Amino acid sequence: MVAPSPTSMMLRTKKTKAVGIPTIDLSMERSQLSELVVKACEEYGFFKVVNHCVPKEVISRLEEEGTEFFSKTSFEKHQAGTSTPFGYGCKNIGPNGDMGDLEYLLLHTNPNSISERSKTIAKDHPIKFSCIINDYVEAVKELTCEILELAAEGLWVPDKSSLSNIIQDVHSDSLLRINHYPPVKKSNDNWDPSKLQNNTIGFGEHSDPQILTILRSNNVGGLQISTQHGLWLPVPPDPNEFYVMVGDALQVLTNGRFVSVRHRVLTNTTKPRMSMMYFAAPPLNWWISPLSKMVTAHNPSLYKPFTWAQYKQAAYALRLGDTRLDQFMRIQKQEASNIENASHST
Repeated sequence: MVAPSPTSMMLRTKKTKAVGIPTIDLSMERSQLSELVVKACEEYGFFKVVNHCVPKEVISRLEEEGTEFFSKTSFEKHQAGTSTPFGYGCKNIGPNGDMGDLEYLLLHTNPNSISERSKTIAKDHPIKFSCIINDYVEAVKELTCEILELAAEGLWVPDKSSLSNIIQDVHSDSLLRINHYPPVKKSNDNWDPSKLQNNTIGFGEHSDPQILTILRSNNVGGLQISTQHGLWLPVPPDPNEFYVMVGDALQVLTNGRFVSVRHRVLTNTTKPRMSMMYFAAPPLNWWISPLSKMVTAHNPSLYKPFTWAQYKQAAYALRLGDTRLDQFMRIQKQEASNIENASHST
């Protein structure tokens, strides 16, 4: 069932009584699951999954590798290669001046790319490192495909594999990112995290451009999601489970029925936070447009077709917090009606 997380912070306003983060138990009966996945994607664009099939040892081995890497000296970490785009990065988020209090590793999930990067990231044991990365990628990719097939079933899409096939394509542009947020000391005794001083932002507000993000973190909090009412919800960390985020591409594929979730990360003053994100993406030449099931005479396509390469280029030309999909929207109904009326009156 979908239920508010008991440890999540409840936020109250005049418009919203109480908001919690949906939790979906993947061991439930399938027809129920598909309905609950759709509901969570529509209402939040975000949910937690429990009773998944990703082995704990696959998760713990990757966390150990991440901890070992980020404990190295700055010189050693920079030897892993600058993130252009793959490798080690620090502070800089993208090419447009966005900054955060973090360091990270960004890897393409293609096994050949992982093998090559492992030679500089883990010089002492590159084969071991690449095997650990590949095991994790395969496990979370399988989880991603399961969720996408449940979503397709819940949307009554004739081919339930129509979404998961995009991820399973051999040329998929999916990525793995490991973020490390060192503790940021408070600047004075009156430090108030609700005021969001500059040094508390680990990663600024944004949505993910891909189809789905599968996220897992250690036991340190900091992640927040924005509801459709503009409320920021803190996400309680759960090292044993995964969180699922709807990305921009899935919003387009569902013709706006699912909405990509905006989120951010605040730093902790005493403990380091480490998170792992699998960004499920199509091949670069894949055309993205709403599924035929999602388009009707009364609900026409909201978006112009575009390739994943075109969207990546447009997305990374903008600042982190910009809304990227606006430039791919078709003329809205009211605007179209106004244009049509104007043409008839002349």
